[in-house]
Amino acid sequence: MPQPQSEPISDRISVLISEKLGLEGPLLPILHAIQEEFGHVPQGALPLIADALNISKAEVHGVVSFYHDYREVPAGRHVVKICRAEACQAVGGAALAEATLAKLGVEWHGTTKNGAVTVEPVYCLGLCACAPAAMVDGKVVGRVDAAKMTKLLEEAGA
Repeated sequence: MPQPQSEPISDRISVLISEKLGLEGPLLPILHAIQEEFGHVPQGALPLIADALNISKAEVHGVVSFYHDYREVPAGRHVVKICRAEACQAVGGAALAEATLAKLGVEWHGTTKNGAVTVEPVYCLGLCACAPAAMVDGKVVGRVDAAKMTKLLEEAGA
């Protein structure tokens, strides 16, 4: 969860970068630390990371945009991830996803207007025998149908 910051964001990002520079392959740990701190990877962090690692800003952006877990904007107060893997799709996962997105009025990676819920795709939660599966705020839930999803969304304030 993002923490309030008393120091300028760029100063805090520089500290987070310097804490990870000694690691082998520090880019992903740096991105994780920044996202953990701010709830997303701010655009202003990319040139700071690029300079520190002596790589291009485009390379940093490529990594951020490639990995679905990195966000360029803050997520809602609750994050709902719906499994998009084959086992879940075979037992109604696609219909569940479409209905959930329609109910909330968002697209994938979108956040409801009230800021309560962000919906993201995930590719296997390891609950194939209990498909379709979802994850709400880090808690995995199996055998999700429309009624169960409605209850999960209500609990999340959507």
